[in-house]
This record gives sequence, C-alpha cells and structure tokens, in this order.
Amino acid sequence: MHEHLDFLKVSSAVVKVAAWIFLCLGFIGGISIFMGLVPESPRWMGLAVCALYAFFFFFFYLIAKMADLMIKIINQFKKE
Repeated sequence: MHEHLDFLKVSSAVVKVAAWIFLCLGFIGGISIFMGLVPESPRWMGLAVCALYAFFFFFFYLIAKMADLMIKIINQFKKE
C-alpha cells in the first residue's frame, strides 16, 4: 500500500483543484443565468445551477479529504 501514497497525494490535489474549478465556473454560469445574460433560460435556473455546482464541489472536496485521511492512516501504520 505504501507504493500508492504518491498517487493518493497527487490525486487528492488534482481533485481539490477540480472541485474549486467546478465551484467557480458553476457560480459564474449560475450568476450569468440569474442576471438574464442567457435569454432562453428562466432566471430561477441560475439558482439551480449554483446549487448543483455547489453539490459537485462538496462531493469532490469530500473525496479529496477522504484520500488525505487514507494517507494519514497509511502513514500511521507505517510508523508502527
């Protein structure tokens, strides 16, 4: 399991970056829909888009935090 620590560290960082990108782009898209910059969609859809991308952010960030926790557990077993 120790050979997978580097993969877990890198994948955790990549997933955290992806989570923040999802959040930023989702809020930009949701705000633009809510402000009426996209004429063919209703304004309430902007709030739905923001909520959906906030869910994706929390989901991906949770996955990254679980990978960080796995790294700590593996390191703890390595010390013993």
